[in-house]
Amino acid sequence: MISFFEHFFEVQKRVHQMLFSWLPFSMGDVLYILLGIFLFFYLISLFKKNKRNNAIIKIMIIINSFYFVYQIFWGMLYFQTPIIKKLSTQNEPEISKAKELALRYLEKCKATRAKVHEDSKGVFMISNLKAVQHEILHQQSQLPPYISDKKATEVSSIKPSLFKNVMNFTGILGYYNPFTAEAQYNSELPASFIPFTTAHESSHQLGFAREQEANFVGYLIGINSSNTDLRYSTEFFTLKSLLRFIVEEDPEFVKSVLSHYSPAMKRDRAYEKKFVMDHQGWLDDFFGFTNNLFLKSNQQEGAVTYSYFIDLLLNYEK
Repeated sequence: MISFFEHFFEVQKRVHQMLFSWLPFSMGDVLYILLGIFLFFYLISLFKKNKRNNAIIKIMIIINSFYFVYQIFWGMLYFQTPIIKKLSTQNEPEISKAKELALRYLEKCKATRAKVHEDSKGVFMISNLKAVQHEILHQQSQLPPYISDKKATEVSSIKPSLFKNVMNFTGILGYYNPFTAEAQYNSELPASFIPFTTAHESSHQLGFAREQEANFVGYLIGINSSNTDLRYSTEFFTLKSLLRFIVEEDPEFVKSVLSHYSPAMKRDRAYEKKFVMDHQGWLDDFFGFTNNLFLKSNQQEGAVTYSYFIDLLLNYEK
């Protein structure tokens, strides 16, 4: 049955991208807005006695229909064979190996950061976002066959979210819409986030449902890219993920690595931290809580752990 849904995903993805990829805006976001309007209308009707029963029925029909279509288009892909089982070694991640890799990616980041553009404040800026997106599509076809036998999309359906102003306060960097096969990203993010976030969401378009597996496939897409913007964003994400994994065991090592960031990397890190601090609040906590529940209900560890990505990364490096 899982194989059936994997093949069905390929068919519906092609159809949806043919229908919606040419639009300059996110059709999936428009559908979410219309869904919200309908639900709001029926919720208001709950306060009217003569319409209450009918409103309850309509709400349940909408929610169940939405959930059913979601499961058919996307939810069943969470039961695919985990990528970790496709790797030749499946050892538990070792802190010593993570430290060794962190030092390697520190040097990679320094070297790549020196090749990219920056704005008047000395912060990383993307020179050509379209070029990044086309490179992502190209790199999808270069993935190791023992990890991915999925068909590269070959269609650019990566779009800025219509909800970017709200997303700033939610901690959500991007998302995949299974109803339209579009990948959305928050265009107001610090530039250092955007290329890797786009690669991550494009991994969902390939059919990798689990969040940390999408991170890993995004890593494979970006790490060998000739596009320096994409490669720097990927290397920076990888370094930060390794440091988050290490910090509980050896905070002094993490402090040492951070102190050895290049001046340009320190500016990028400061800008990222400022963005996060400026947009913290109850909405961020709420979406963090609900996203955590969503991930755990779909065969995943939750929103706060990077351990599975580190598992994949260290085993792949071996």
